[in-house]
Amino acid sequence: MSEATVVWGRSGAAGTILMNRPRALNALDHAMIDAMAAALAELRDDPKVALVILEGAGGRAFCAGGDVRAMRQAALDGDTATVDGFFEAEYALNRAIAEMPKPWISLIDGVCMGGGIGVSVHGSHRIVTEHAMLAMPETAIGFFPDVGTSYVLPRLKGATGAWLGLTGARLEGAAAVEAGLATHSTTREALPALRAALVAGDLSVLDALPRQGARMAEAPVIDRCFGQPDVPDILAALEADGSDWAMSQARAMRRVSPTALFVTLELLRRGMALDLAGCLAMERTLTRRITVHPDFIEGVRAVLVDKDNTPRWTPPTIGAVDQTAIRALFEDAV
Repeated sequence: MSEATVVWGRSGAAGTILMNRPRALNALDHAMIDAMAAALAELRDDPKVALVILEGAGGRAFCAGGDVRAMRQAALDGDTATVDGFFEAEYALNRAIAEMPKPWISLIDGVCMGGGIGVSVHGSHRIVTEHAMLAMPETAIGFFPDVGTSYVLPRLKGATGAWLGLTGARLEGAAAVEAGLATHSTTREALPALRAALVAGDLSVLDALPRQGARMAEAPVIDRCFGQPDVPDILAALEADGSDWAMSQARAMRRVSPTALFVTLELLRRGMALDLAGCLAMERTLTRRITVHPDFIEGVRAVLVDKDNTPRWTPPTIGAVDQTAIRALFEDAV
């Protein structure tokens, strides 16, 4: 009998949820999402539960994202019901976490990307270790930053959200605190004692944890370049800066889906004017349109299926993107 991919229960004053699919880096499939939603509902209403602790099994990852390979295959098969059902369930879980009346404490040790951000960032506490790595790398697979990050990213300091969403940049350890995706940092060695204190219901243990990382040296360049109004303007600003770091960001943008870059920037601009529910609704509409776009099919193939990392984008260059077509993707999105 296979082991459950979500293991949950009550320990002391805490409800505990373990994402238990370590060989897949705890990537979320539909069954896991449903199980987590059921656990949340039970723990939310249990008067003996004062807080919830969310963790990932295996030591390598908190949660590496959602099962986009399955979504690609469903899209290829014309199975829109499977695609719709997955995203509907995932976004409902994201919203339920945001509305959770009890502390939702994610202990992030290892990889946390995409869907892993979605099940943590809307909670009250996101605690990262020095081994944590957070990212929203969706543009590399022809997709867009989802799971409610169209609400979160535009509200980070300066142009940090645009930088993270467009390039898929990775934040390690306390850098995630400085950026705003995490709330506290600790060490892997200290996690067992921290967890034990939380199980005992002692939230004061969090007061001793660092709540600020070192300011990113690149922050002024991020704000100046990624605060530009359009994708070509961002690239022009990076190239005008000319530093090694700026040029590496320009190269990163030129590797990912050109269409996804324009969709992401438009998404974040619109997300700034919406609440979380509105952002999730907008993302929900976009999933129906983007999962059938050639770049999603090709991007997932190149990065996650064949793993040749040589995607052939449609259109192939940033200059060839029709911005009227990009705006059309957002019609009736909220």
